[in-house]
Amino acid sequence: MSLCMGCMREIGDNVKCPSCGFDNSQKQQAPFLPYGTVLQGRYIVGSLVENNGESARYISFDKQTGDVVIICEFLPMGLFSRENGDLNINVRFENDEAFRKLKSDFIAYFRTIAELKDFSALIKIYNIFQENNTAYVVEENQDLIPFEEYVSRSNGSLEWDIARPLFMPVISALEALHRRGIGHYAISPKNMYVTAYGKIKISGFATENERKRGTYLKSQLYSGCAAPEQYENNFPLDSITEIYGLSATMFYALTGNLPANAKDRLKDSRLLMSTSTVKRLPPHVVTAIANGLQVKRENRITDFDDLRSQLSVSHTAQAIQEEISRTANMNVKKSDMNVNNGLSHKSVAIIASAVTVVVLGVVLVLLLMQNPFSGLFKTNNNTVATTETAKWTGPTVPNLVGQEYDSAVKDAENSDSFAVYRDTSENYSDDYAEGVIMEQFPKAGSKVEAAGEISISVKVSKGQLMRELPNIEDKSVNNVAKDLADLGFVVEAEYQYNSKVDKDIVIEYKDYKAGDKLEGGSTVTIIVSKGEVKDTQPSNQ
Repeated sequence: MSLCMGCMREIGDNVKCPSCGFDNSQKQQAPFLPYGTVLQGRYIVGSLVENNGESARYISFDKQTGDVVIICEFLPMGLFSRENGDLNINVRFENDEAFRKLKSDFIAYFRTIAELKDFSALIKIYNIFQENNTAYVVEENQDLIPFEEYVSRSNGSLEWDIARPLFMPVISALEALHRRGIGHYAISPKNMYVTAYGKIKISGFATENERKRGTYLKSQLYSGCAAPEQYENNFPLDSITEIYGLSATMFYALTGNLPANAKDRLKDSRLLMSTSTVKRLPPHVVTAIANGLQVKRENRITDFDDLRSQLSVSHTAQAIQEEISRTANMNVKKSDMNVNNGLSHKSVAIIASAVTVVVLGVVLVLLLMQNPFSGLFKTNNNTVATTETAKWTGPTVPNLVGQEYDSAVKDAENSDSFAVYRDTSENYSDDYAEGVIMEQFPKAGSKVEAAGEISISVKVSKGQLMRELPNIEDKSVNNVAKDLADLGFVVEAEYQYNSKVDKDIVIEYKDYKAGDKLEGGSTVTIIVSKGEVKDTQPSNQ
């Protein structure tokens, strides 16, 4: 089988690919892997897709599954060397400590992403391994539309009704990352793609070392989306930083333009949005994005739940009363500042009173529409009774409880009527198997009175809290690590020389034994053989 190194399709005897036009007579220049390199005996490496100061991504082919994948190679620029045609990377002694620390961060980062496989906005990680004195991550590869192209095809900007279902899963995915102690920190139109199902996929993952100034790595920041603090040396990054990039990307989606560079916005923080754009967007959305793009961190939205709430306005009497209070405060401030547009204080007071009366009228109408006294009336016997409610014949919320979460997500992706969002809290259950939906909100059968997509929040079972440790002796470390991970344990390995057990074969648990029961998510250390100690002393002649 002869593969094109540009697209991984079969090309037979052709040198120039008839599908993508790639010239397969070329050679890939160092320090990137040569075309056709085989990793782990199964992955054929093709052309470079992208690279940054931390890693390089190649289009690749998995001989075992027949799938085209993306392989991300840890390549911290400036800390290693690799000559043309070589596979191993060489690290100078003075860079060894930094290299090892960065590689450890890289592996831990992608292991965390791999655990969050149920979030539709995150790429799937198939494999993580070490070879050639570096580390590799095998990622899924899909036919995706670049987000910038998607927006361009939509007349240069999206309506909020289109953007909302695109971005809500992104908020949930980023929230899950930050709960695990990591972030993306490079959310931008260039790192977003849209699937054939109309769902966003986030790309461009890298550790925090690559997303701020002052580390060993050459930082990669995206102008207009990078927060002001990312331009400062070693400033701690957090959810507030992430919200800036996400808000900038939503700003782009709704306007077709990115905000100005954060360093420039420190001098002039105004966001340029045309009057026509402001008029077609819900006011609460404009306000939420502006709050997410505050250049001063103390004024910015601080967490994803708050961002989600501000983007999802609730027209309740409480909200309107708060708006009345806010409006009244604004009027007082304006009168104090004598910014009355030529009106007297008395005129402003009259207008403010009139506005208040109108809004109070709206509150009253809403309360009447909600009708807390609906169905109550006096009977002839002066007793209180309730009227019978007509049976609902319209659409209702589907029942997802008891379904596999992955199946429900696929159903939602193929449906225009509902979207599924996962509650990422720890949900153990003796009644529901791992991966099965155990709770949902709104509840199944609830009335659906408004047109459009229903958002259903679900809790997914992580299975039983207590898990039994299986027998692991005389098994390969890779198989044991996979089996324990499938049971929900975090696995660590300690290596010891052992003349009776072959190299890379598990000897035993460190602190436990087979049959012990531990909570899911517990860390389990296994002892792995390094094989027989080799005599390195020179023999006496």
